[in-house]
Amino acid sequence: MSLLSAIQDEVDVLADGESVEKTLSIIELISSGGTSGMVIIIILFVLLIVATYIYFERIFAIKAASKVDSNFMNQIKDHVSNGKIDSAQMLCAQQNSPVSRLIAKGITRIGKPLEDINTAIENAGRLEIYNLEKNVSVLATISGVAPMIGFLGTVVGMIISIFELANAGGTIQMDVLASGLYTAMTTTVAGLIVGIVAYVTYNHIVVKTNKVVYQMEANSVEFLDHLNEPI
Repeated sequence: MSLLSAIQDEVDVLADGESVEKTLSIIELISSGGTSGMVIIIILFVLLIVATYIYFERIFAIKAASKVDSNFMNQIKDHVSNGKIDSAQMLCAQQNSPVSRLIAKGITRIGKPLEDINTAIENAGRLEIYNLEKNVSVLATISGVAPMIGFLGTVVGMIISIFELANAGGTIQMDVLASGLYTAMTTTVAGLIVGIVAYVTYNHIVVKTNKVVYQMEANSVEFLDHLNEPI
């Protein structure tokens, strides 16, 4: 009987241990951090929404800007060689892309010195690059600011924990420290997540933008080389 009693006691202990276990959802984890933690989490969530919006808006804009007909430059050179300037300008207007706008700017300067045409194309190119990079700097800012805001939450959480500990009369109770620790940990993780997302999306947009810039440069050089060819 003593052996059976011991086994039964062990089973009861295990059952009690299992009944104590509980799960913690993300919402409960955030709400456990107190008001200060929730405010910082909300700020980080807003930054994440802004970063996501800018990323997809720029990706679609860059994708549209990179679409150029493979036969576009051949048609432009044929029109220019045959003196059909109006047809070349109309073709550029139909394309409506950064490359076509640069070529259109160069076409309007045909008859002037090649240096003037090159300068006009370069000035138009700077404007196109500015349009491609619109709001991208915001992503870079978010990638740096988000972790700092998360670390701010860490400091606030530790201050709360130390304050609660100082007022606990020398007895350390985990439930007293829980709110500050939740604030410290959740804000740190949230800040790092938002910062990583913003950093990755920023670099991806930079790579995509550089491809369009190289495309613009290549077509501009091809257009200027054609104008410089002897007749």
